[in-house]
Amino acid sequence: MLPLVAETISSPSRYRSHEVTAARAGRGSAFILILAMNETTTDQIADQQTAARTTMDILEIMSLLPHRYPFLLIDRVVEMERKQRIVAIKNVTINEPHFQGHFPDYPIMPGVLMVEAIAQTGGALLLTEIPDRDQKLMVFTGIENARFRRPVLPGDQLRIEVTVQQWRSRAVKMLGNITVDGKLVCDATVMCQVVPRVVKKAAEAPAE
Repeated sequence: MLPLVAETISSPSRYRSHEVTAARAGRGSAFILILAMNETTTDQIADQQTAARTTMDILEIMSLLPHRYPFLLIDRVVEMERKQRIVAIKNVTINEPHFQGHFPDYPIMPGVLMVEAIAQTGGALLLTEIPDRDQKLMVFTGIENARFRRPVLPGDQLRIEVTVQQWRSRAVKMLGNITVDGKLVCDATVMCQVVPRVVKKAAEAPAE
């Protein structure tokens, strides 16, 4: 018997895609078409695509993290391995508001913001695995062994590499290293947890 070669054709334009599997026998030209219903929903497909990403632009990052200016501290994800590691880029610019007071004559990026950038980078990795992430927040639960090796100045580009040390379904422990031009400027171990997001109820109109 000649071996069978299988090809799968899927139609992404429908909410429920149909997969057509064509089995072709050896050198023969005959095709056997098998029409199978695929029960995967569009939301499940979106979750699978999110989890399979290896890079992210700023819009994709904003779809995961709730942070916004001036507290969104990563600009791009350049490497990502599911539940293992992630590398993000942060471009430091003089127009960031903390430089107005830290310090007026010698602008230095605060160390706590570098640790926050580590946590946000790890959060981008963690939240790709949370299906109901729009209803969740990622919060700090601990910081260990934070070290600030060199000052970070406007014009620097941070390379933030985060490696998972422990992974649970709703919590992670991660080691973060930040480099500028290949030189280590900050490293810290952070612990984060996913918690329910509190939704504010609309204020009721006073009774007349």
